[in-house]
Amino acid sequence: MEERVAIIGIFITDSSAAAKVNDLLHEYSDCIIGRMGVPCREKSMNIISIIVSAEPGRISALSGRLGRIEGISSKAMQAQVKPGASS
Repeated sequence: MEERVAIIGIFITDSSAAAKVNDLLHEYSDCIIGRMGVPCREKSMNIISIIVSAEPGRISALSGRLGRIEGISSKAMQAQVKPGASS
């Protein structure tokens, strides 16, 4: 299966959902390359961006599961990895 690199943006508008997000990200930690979290107190939200490297189905599964958490909105953007590209 082809591998892709993706950026998933996560907006947490309900702070009680943060633990669920962290648990889910821990479950997918083997494919997470990097993570950055930024509190946006003036807008009462937290923003997390994660970079993942995985098969498209796994990226979609993570994004979909994130989207089903109440108080969360997320979007993923994927890029295809060229054959022979070094990691």
